[in-house]
Amino acid sequence: MSWENMPFDNDKSGLIEEKVSRESDIEKMLSELREPEITIQNVVSSADIRQRLDLHEIARKIKKSRYDPEKFPGLVLKLDEPKAALLLFSSGKFVCTGTKSVEESARAINAAIEVLKKHGIEVKRRPLIKAENIVASARLFIKVDIEKLALELPNTLYEPEQFPGLIFRMKDPDVVFLIFASGSLVCTGAKKESDVKRAVYKLRRILAEGGYLVFD
Repeated sequence: MSWENMPFDNDKSGLIEEKVSRESDIEKMLSELREPEITIQNVVSSADIRQRLDLHEIARKIKKSRYDPEKFPGLVLKLDEPKAALLLFSSGKFVCTGTKSVEESARAINAAIEVLKKHGIEVKRRPLIKAENIVASARLFIKVDIEKLALELPNTLYEPEQFPGLIFRMKDPDVVFLIFASGSLVCTGAKKESDVKRAVYKLRRILAEGGYLVFD
């Protein structure tokens, strides 16, 4: 049988054409929207120098550090350049917060190690550094119908009596969003800066496809 004489499912054809048309409309809508504005607010990184540290000695030698083991087991060390706060533990593990990029976080950890060395604290190995959590804010420049979103989208939590934002957990990338009706977002949980951007643009598409964007 030639292809001209083969039976053709008009219903399926119509559905395909409708889907293609809808996808085209969504692409057009997204292209006409202002690009999201994404700002990294904080990067939390961990590091391990794989040696024990005498926190009492560090506290004694570095006057700017703070160590009160009765209240907290870590020593606090603040840096001015890059601006960051580090927690040092006797196990040789560090936690760094307050930087605005993964690269800056790594720089802060290495700067802290240089401070230790400068004050006579021997550090034998290079740190193993890992980004643990990137917190970013974003603006979509368009309002969101979060009440409709809460009713229809899975993996959401919305309790407006307690908090005005809707919580949405995305699986790929693995992040959690706070979504506000104004179109403002907070994204947490990303391990890479590229995942923040990917998550924001993916969320914007989800909102567009579901009809959750509010056009004034």
